Amino acid sequence: MSSTAILEETLIKRSQQKKRTSPLNYKERVFVLTKTRLSYYEGRAEKKFRKGCVELQRVKCVEIVKNGGVVIPCQNKYPFQVVYDTTTLYIFAPSNESRTLWVQNLKEEIRNNPQIVAKFHPQFWQEGGWLCCGQADKLAPGCEEYNLFGDSENTRRPPPPPPPEHGAPAAQEEEPEEELVIALYDFEGAESQDLTLHRGEEYVIVEKCDVNWYKARDRYGYESGFSSSCYCRAQLSHLIHTAQQQWYCKNVNRNKAEEQLRNEGKEGGFMVRDSSSPGAYTVSLYTKSVGDGVIRHYHIKETAGSPKQFYLAEKHLFDDIPALIEYHKHNAAGLVSRLRYPVNKQNRAAPTTAGFSYDKWEINPSELTFMKELGSGQFGVVRLGKWRALHKVAIKAIREGAMSEEDFIEEAKVMMNLSHPKLVQLYGVCTQQNPIYLVTEFMELGCLLNYIRQRRGTFGPQNLLSICHDISQGMQYLEENHFIHRDLAARNCLVNDSHVVKVSDFGMARYVIDDQYTSSSGAKFPVKWSPPEVFNFCKYSSKSDVWSFGVLMWEVFTEGKMPFEKNLNHEVVTMVTQGYRLYRPKMATPYIHDIMKLCWQERPEERPSFAQISMMITDEIEADGLPDL
Repeated sequence: MSSTAILEETLIKRSQQKKRTSPLNYKERVFVLTKTRLSYYEGRAEKKFRKGCVELQRVKCVEIVKNGGVVIPCQNKYPFQVVYDTTTLYIFAPSNESRTLWVQNLKEEIRNNPQIVAKFHPQFWQEGGWLCCGQADKLAPGCEEYNLFGDSENTRRPPPPPPPEHGAPAAQEEEPEEELVIALYDFEGAESQDLTLHRGEEYVIVEKCDVNWYKARDRYGYESGFSSSCYCRAQLSHLIHTAQQQWYCKNVNRNKAEEQLRNEGKEGGFMVRDSSSPGAYTVSLYTKSVGDGVIRHYHIKETAGSPKQFYLAEKHLFDDIPALIEYHKHNAAGLVSRLRYPVNKQNRAAPTTAGFSYDKWEINPSELTFMKELGSGQFGVVRLGKWRALHKVAIKAIREGAMSEEDFIEEAKVMMNLSHPKLVQLYGVCTQQNPIYLVTEFMELGCLLNYIRQRRGTFGPQNLLSICHDISQGMQYLEENHFIHRDLAARNCLVNDSHVVKVSDFGMARYVIDDQYTSSSGAKFPVKWSPPEVFNFCKYSSKSDVWSFGVLMWEVFTEGKMPFEKNLNHEVVTMVTQGYRLYRPKMATPYIHDIMKLCWQERPEERPSFAQISMMITDEIEADGLPDL
């Protein structure tokens, strides 16, 4: 770099549409601003190659971009523009504060440029036209007055403060408010760069490195380091006071709540869980006072206005949810029973982290202890193991010739950053020796297909629906992150000791080296789970995953039967192409079969998204039995 960096941040750059038909793409770049130029790099600036730079003396305009209703197909939603020569560079910041900082600093550096424009285009150039004024000439003059000293949302620059009177102390700059979080779990740092967290203590966020990891320090500034973002949440909210409590059960739906309360069978057994409505909570309560025992579900309601208060019975208002629960432990006040006994089978288990430490994806094999064999899969043998004799893990040893290893290693870091309660977490890989190892979360109850076959006859329809709900949530997360599974089936889902089902082996089918598995003419190819566009044209998408999910639902509701069990692959291709679909399982209601059939629409665009599927299943779960009160 030619001079000291003023700003440096990972932002997203949009490609320049040099032709009307050019497709747009969005790429992460490390942007660096100095006194003389704006440069951008692929990856870390000190390790990767510079992809381009703009000399600041050539810049004519820097301004935010007004969205105008355009969908922004990347995770950064705050665009700004740098106009130079005959080019407009569109850059997307992760927050409004970040964007404002870049625009203000760039404007400060170009304020003496002689070629500053009088007018600019406040919206995007897209598909051969300016969205703001409709002009089809990319070099057409701007349509809105340009202000070099402010931005298009704050067009007047505030005057500088008057100088302090002689002898008067200069005004102190107001320090930005620190972002406090509270630890929901203990976190033992795995590396020297990590910060150990203690449950219930407060920490200050220093930097949000990515969606999965924060750099933080304790409130007194004695220690700092990296910690998992899923181990802490923003302070001073009723959510945190709730999340710390023994009675709060995250990611437990109505069916699982009822199952846990009935199994416990104690008078006044209760839990607080997330409602089907985002951001809302439900109290699920068991009582023996009616018949053989009943469960009632009560929405926790909020008052309008500010400050909000919470209540189950309108006469009794509370400032937060823990205070509400504490009151109803001693007073039924309209409930069928007092809240006597908290039930939580999750045992406050800490969530999985995206890797064992920030930016650590290569694991030293000497830190792994190999234990019993769990099974053998597409790529090789899977064993139970431990990392540093502490964390239970599953270790997949990749059989030589089973996988396109170089391609997979390139993608491994992306897959590690996919982190969700309904996905089996990839912790890291060992690539410096043969065979290479994949180190993943250990799922105690194994493969879903074996799990339901071995317990055949013990499930009710609502248990089976909960299994499908878990998988739909994991797949919704993959869909939202533009990640395609390609081989979704019951055999590729796993079950933990809390009977939570998680999606596994997502994206792995791309790396298989096996003609029979990768060609629809092969005996191993999963034709029975594949839509027509896959077995005919190898065209994969989230909508092809949706088709596979419909078949997986059928597997679950038949308690593990093989789809099209009497037909060979080539016969299934003909049957599906002619419109044949799997029959309704006995344990599936017509509504559940309707969801399956929606997944099996001939045209991909007519299939629902996983977000829609998850909502349909949630509605069916919540509709069963008595409504929430």
